[in-house]
Formats: sequence, structure tokens, C-alpha cells
Amino acid sequence: MPAAPVSPNPASDWCGSVVLAALSLPGLLAAPLPAAADSAPEHALLQFKTEHYQDSQPGFQRIRVEEPALYGLLPLGEHLSLSGSAVYDVVSGASPRSYSSTSGASRVHEKRFSGDAELTWYADRSSYGLSAARSQEHDYISNSVSGDAVFAADDNNTACNVGLSASRDSINPTNDIVENEHRTTYAGIAGVTRALSANDLLQVQAGYSTSHGYLSDPYKLFDNRPRRRNSGTGSLRWNHHIGGLGATLRSSYRVFHDTYGIWSHTAELQWVQPVSLRWVLTPGLRYYTQSAARFYVDPPADGSPFPQLPDGAFSSLDHRLSAFGAFALSQKAEWHLSEHWSTDLRAEYYQARSSFRFIGQGSPGLANFQYYQVQFGISYRF
Repeated sequence: MPAAPVSPNPASDWCGSVVLAALSLPGLLAAPLPAAADSAPEHALLQFKTEHYQDSQPGFQRIRVEEPALYGLLPLGEHLSLSGSAVYDVVSGASPRSYSSTSGASRVHEKRFSGDAELTWYADRSSYGLSAARSQEHDYISNSVSGDAVFAADDNNTACNVGLSASRDSINPTNDIVENEHRTTYAGIAGVTRALSANDLLQVQAGYSTSHGYLSDPYKLFDNRPRRRNSGTGSLRWNHHIGGLGATLRSSYRVFHDTYGIWSHTAELQWVQPVSLRWVLTPGLRYYTQSAARFYVDPPADGSPFPQLPDGAFSSLDHRLSAFGAFALSQKAEWHLSEHWSTDLRAEYYQARSSFRFIGQGSPGLANFQYYQVQFGISYRF
């Protein structure tokens, strides 16, 4: 989804309305909020983005992803709008060296197409959205539906948002470990956004998700996970505008816990700095830490090829379920060429290590992991 436009002088645009201010809060909903809760957007928007991703382990380049994406927003009168996106992923590279049912010498080449569409209705001081999405690759198909709503208070300084979603996935791995397996997920989110002053915007959100069905990874050896997973999240976002610099500090904190026994914490800072009427620079720093799942098994420290596991026991050697920490540095540059055209370029570098963790027991057998990604976008507003 496209990022909300950043004003060269955010304070001058603050009009006492939290719905306007909420545009500067990334991730408030699945799509950006409209300029007002009771009116559809006045202009159509067409945006193209392309992203390059490359991850690696020490001395070993692994997965590469090329991802072009197209997004469109179309007003349909005073009370209705239609938006949608289409994404095409091409994944290639070397498979993991160990603890995979695919040899490390093999190559991975996958293609995935995903798309979604949302219809939004704007009523008196509120808006309501209904969307559907589909993602498809040769061994995995996911279909989902969701709905969301935003309600603004009479003073325009407080807004509440709620959302519900349901998805159904079909899993048919090429190694025939399972056939016609399914996964069903239900999720909900609720939040409150409040303008504390002309320079401060605060948002609190809570979410809950439950999944059941086949949750294991069929391409990893010894991967046998419980067939149900429940999780909860809480997040806090605070945006503070610094008038003397014309800049905005975006800060956020997120906590996550699930029935696998994982706790995770994410803290992020972004500095939005206009450098002219048309240029905006946004450097960012993110830190992530998590504890390991109860059934995570670390690769043997003595170098033996496989761990000894009881028959039928829950287990996973997936590093994403281990205890680790990670830092990410990012930089985004936006150029508003004219009233209609804008473009942006964003780069991020991420590194994860067991030693970076703040919580949980260490995973001494975990190899360091890193990636970089570069994203370019161009938008046209009609």
C-alpha cells in the first residue's frame, strides 16, 4: 500500500483533526485513512513500486526476491472509493544449507502472484471498508476477507478503528510430505488515536489472532508444530512534530506473545525531515528481540548433523522460532516533483544474531543472518 504523503510543513497542515494527523502514522489500518472520515478521497491515485531483496549468511548468499507491485485508488462519488493492488514475486537463489528437506546445493525458483481489492463507504464521521485478497504460488494458495471501520469524535481529535479478517490457506508441497492440507486464521484489531496537541499524536492498538490446521514447514526436517497457534499484540505509537526544524519524530513500540511460548519486542524510530518544499528524507532505526518457541531445537553445537528427538515430539529447527535479536537501518528519500507526480527511494539493511537478543536463552548454533532491500516507487495523482 502506498505511504501517506508527507507535508513539507506538517504543523501547518494539522487542522485540529486526528483523522488528518493519522495519515502520518504508518500501519494504522491496512490502507491509508482518507482525509476525512465522512468523505471519499477527491483524487485518484496510481502507484508503481519495485523492490529488490537479497539475504545471506556468512560466506553464503541465499534468497533473492524481485517484487514489482501496482496500487490504485479510485473515488466513486462522494461516499465511495475503490482501491486495489497487485504484486508479482520472483524468488530465486540457494536453499538453506542445513535442516531442510532440500539439499543446500539445490536452487530455488518460485513465482507468486497476489492481489487485493477494497471498497470503502464514507458515512457521517465514520468510514467502513470491505476487502478480499488472494495469494497464489505453485504449492500454496491463500484467500482472505477483511473488514474495518473508523469512527471520529465530534471534536475531530480522537478516532477509533476496528478490523476483522479471516483467511483460508491450501498447502500442497512439492516433496509430498503432506497433501491438501489447510490452515485457517481469524484475526481482529482495535485502536484509539488521539491528538494530544498540535504537535503530538498518540495511538494505542491491540490485536488477537488464532490459527489452526497445518502450521508446520513441510520443507524443513524435524518440523512438527502444534496445529493451533493463538497470539496477541499490543502497540504504542507517538508522533512528535518539532516546529523549529520542521521535522517529525515517529516512534513506536510493539509487544507480541503466542501459545508457542514466544515473546517479542520491537522498537522503532523514524525522523521525517523536509529539506525543501519538494524533498523529504526519513532515516530510521529498528530493534527486534524475541525468545524461542518451547519446542525450538538448536542445531547441535558439536557439529553432529541431526539432533536426537523423541518420536512424535513437537519440534522445529526453524531459526525464525529461535531466540535472537536484530537491528535494521533504513533511509527513505521522497521527491514531490509536482502537484501530480511524486517518487521515492528506500533502502534497508538488517542483521540478526543470537547475541543481539535481549530476552530468552541463547541459540549458540544459530548462524548470523542479514539482508538488504531497495525499493523504488513512483506515484501519479489524477
